[in-house]
Formats: sequence, C-alpha cells, structure tokens
Amino acid sequence: MELLELVEIKPKKVGIIPCNGEELPEGTLTRFACRKLLDKLKPGSTVTICLPLFIAGGKEEREFANKFPTITVDGCDKRCSQISTERLSGKPRYSIVITDLLKEHGINAPGSARTLMDADQTAIDLVAGEIVKKVDSTLAEGQ
Repeated sequence: MELLELVEIKPKKVGIIPCNGEELPEGTLTRFACRKLLDKLKPGSTVTICLPLFIAGGKEEREFANKFPTITVDGCDKRCSQISTERLSGKPRYSIVITDLLKEHGINAPGSARTLMDADQTAIDLVAGEIVKKVDSTLAEGQ
C-alpha cells in the first residue's frame, strides 16, 4: 500500500462580513468597497455574508463562517460585524474599521450616507485595497 503525502489545504474562499450601517457615510463606503472587491478584485475567492441574516440565524451564513475564514468590515467603532461574528462563529481572521483606516490615511469620510460622489472613489479604493490585502494574506496563510 502506498503512503499518501499530506498536503496542506488552504481555503479557497474567504467570507466578507460588512456592516449594514446605512445611517453613516462609512457604512455606505463599506458596502461600495465590498461590492468592488466581490465583483472586480476578488470575485472567485470571496463571498459576502449578509450580517442581518447571519445574526437572525441564517444557516448557510453561519455554516460558512464556521468552516471558512472571515474578514469583518465595520463602518465605525461600534464594530457590529466583528462583535456579532465573534459571538456567532468565532474570531474573524481580520477586522477592519473604516473610520480608523480613513483617519490613518488622512482621507475624509464621504459627505453623505445616501450618495457617494466621484471624490469618494479614493476612499472606496483604499478600503477595497485593504480588504484585498487581508484576503490575499488569508489565502496565503491557510486556515
């Protein structure tokens, strides 16, 4: 009988759990950046997990978060996504807080929670780029 070599199995998908802070411009920014990530930057290796459904007991969302690494993206320091993920499925691989990230890079938050302007593209790109770094790191590290 031939011995099989053990191969390290790395995750092929990373769950992105964005906040739903619709009352804050940073929440809108979070959603735009996550859409860019999912649709253009990492479409084959990321999925989004709906935070309200996750909290309400969505079976598929919770099973995914228990089996695959997650990255939470919160618009503010309330960290609703991070706290809920920790409570329901364990510590996320990474947690990003938009207000902290913008401050760190000297970028202003969008002026409106309802509409983003062309000038807000810099903030969207910054957030999406930071998530990409975390996704790439997660995929390289494995579970």
